[in-house]
Amino acid sequence: MARSVYTVTQVNAYIKNMFTQDYMLQALFVKGEVSNCKYHSSGHIYFTLKDQKGTLNCVMFAGNRRGLDFKMQEGQQVVVGGMVDVYERDGKYQLYARQIVLDGAGALYERFEQLKRELEELGMFAQEYKKPIPRFIRTLGVVTADTGAAVRDIIQIATRRNPYVQILLYPAIVQGEQAPASIVRGIRALEKQGVDVMIVGRGGGSIEDLWAFNAREVAQAVFDCCVPVISAVGHETDTTIIDYVSDLRAPTPSAAAELAVYDIRQLEESLENACVRLKRDMQRLLTEKRDLTKRWELQLKAASPGSRLREKYTYLMQLEERLQRGMQDVVSEKRHRMALYIEQMKGLSPLHKLSSGYSYVTDEQGRTVRSVQDVLSKQTLTIHVTDGLIRARVTEREEADHPW
Repeated sequence: MARSVYTVTQVNAYIKNMFTQDYMLQALFVKGEVSNCKYHSSGHIYFTLKDQKGTLNCVMFAGNRRGLDFKMQEGQQVVVGGMVDVYERDGKYQLYARQIVLDGAGALYERFEQLKRELEELGMFAQEYKKPIPRFIRTLGVVTADTGAAVRDIIQIATRRNPYVQILLYPAIVQGEQAPASIVRGIRALEKQGVDVMIVGRGGGSIEDLWAFNAREVAQAVFDCCVPVISAVGHETDTTIIDYVSDLRAPTPSAAAELAVYDIRQLEESLENACVRLKRDMQRLLTEKRDLTKRWELQLKAASPGSRLREKYTYLMQLEERLQRGMQDVVSEKRHRMALYIEQMKGLSPLHKLSSGYSYVTDEQGRTVRSVQDVLSKQTLTIHVTDGLIRARVTEREEADHPW
């Protein structure tokens, strides 16, 4: 009896054809717990669905992720819609997901979207109603459960960033039917206390766990609160109604504490840097003013009456010296001329000639006798010599044969 032998590829192709012909496997919904979830760099999501007795490999290609409005995490209960097919190369079948929703969350999501549209139409999400978060606060209000990681993280981070900030905790119920009313009471109570800023939130959970923060009355209380409100509900991927209504959304309670409380160490460091800059600028300014004062002092000294008087006195002294030098020059010149005139006069002076042995004669009237005709007999004459006068009487006069 002859046996039929098939290749692996043929067998895988046959099985794939069987899956393709099965209408139920082309469009089915599978419920299970997410496990081994990996987001690939290509955009594809690989994960496993499991229940108490089995597992199913799943993949969602990047092109089908547009309808996925939450981040898949380990342990989530989801409903995956898609088709089951065989990957021929490996001979393995897997669920190719087209849509994924959280199990039991479909109705809640519809209510969430409806309330979101209503509140947006009322303007409660408008940016102009957002209050600024003060940079430096003295009191921090926190509305959350008094147990759990959220409140511990907020207190720890706020205290580390600024130990002087007073934290007022309102221990609210954050899950269940009584949670919305409890959260509203907490917001109003801390508003009356006059806190500087308020954190409203809780730790992570399913959409059912976080539903209290999607309640209309909670959103209204946040909108009406005169104190700036920071919403901090769940993880970064979780979104609630009060995230849109609050003045600021924080991805986590820890991040909310960082946004609400300024790090005092940064403030101290900035103050120290400012002090250093201030001292440096003051020193530079003082140096500039000292130099300017010295220049003004020199200018003032130069423009002072005493300086002007000293300047004029110095100028007068210079003029006096110039006058004295000029007078000395004039006197010297005059003396030189006088000496020349004296020498010239000496040549003309009778006295000078007398010193050379000459004399001259005057009559009784003091007239110079120039000729024998100027005298009479017995007339008294005066003979002028170098060292005196000689009185003489004319006894005789005689004319020369050859007068000069």
